[in-house]
This record gives sequence, structure tokens and C-alpha cells, in this order.
Amino acid sequence: MPVGNELHIPVVSEVDVVTARQRGRALAAELGFASSEQALIATAISELARNILQYAGRGQVEITIEHEGGRTGIGVVASDQGPGIPDVQRALEDGFSTGKGLGLGLPGTKRIMDDFELVSELGRGTRVAVKKWVR
Repeated sequence: MPVGNELHIPVVSEVDVVTARQRGRALAAELGFASSEQALIATAISELARNILQYAGRGQVEITIEHEGGRTGIGVVASDQGPGIPDVQRALEDGFSTGKGLGLGLPGTKRIMDDFELVSELGRGTRVAVKKWVR
């Protein structure tokens, strides 16, 4: 399915959110993740892709196969060139949202994935990188 070990999905519409979610879940299944973990990975991808649409209008999701220290996992990088996040610390608090959401997307994604990194620069965009390792 991936070219090399990467999937690149441009995110410009709701259809792309669904595509990213489905392709990430399929790759997670191929890698041997339990069905419950496949669902968590799909949820994280969906949240990150929806944030791109809601706050930046367009961006991309990259899904990769990861290998580190004898373990295998899935990596997801969601990036955009949108307005950036004014207060990253607040954005990672449950219940905080600058949009119409419940403020659970980023904190929830951080909780369900094993590794989480968020870098945002006002006026330049946001990049969220997450990983989940096969147990």
C-alpha cells in the first residue's frame, strides 16, 4: 500500500479526513495492531486531519511505518501552513478550544498515542507528529 514506507494524503476536504483515517487503520492492521488499537490510531488521524480543515483549511497527513529499537509502529505527521496555535499549552488542556469543538482533540490524541510532538508558529503553521508502537 505505501510507497516506500510512507503514505501522503493531502487534506483539503472532509473526504480526505475519511481517506486518511481508513488508510491509517488499514496500515495499522497490516502492522499487527489489535483492532482496539487500530480504532485509536484511526481516531487520532481523524482528529488531526479535522484540525487541519477547521483551523488551516488545507494541509497534509503523512503516515509512515516506524522501526526503532527492535519495535515496529506507525507514525503520523499532520502539518499545515495555517495561522498556528497562539497558546500551545492551553491547546493541550482538556476542554480548551478556539473553535466550536469540545477541546478534546489534541489532548485526547496525546493520551491515546505513545509519542506526541506539537510544534506551531504563529502565521507559519502547525506540525503534530505522533507514533504508536505495536505491543
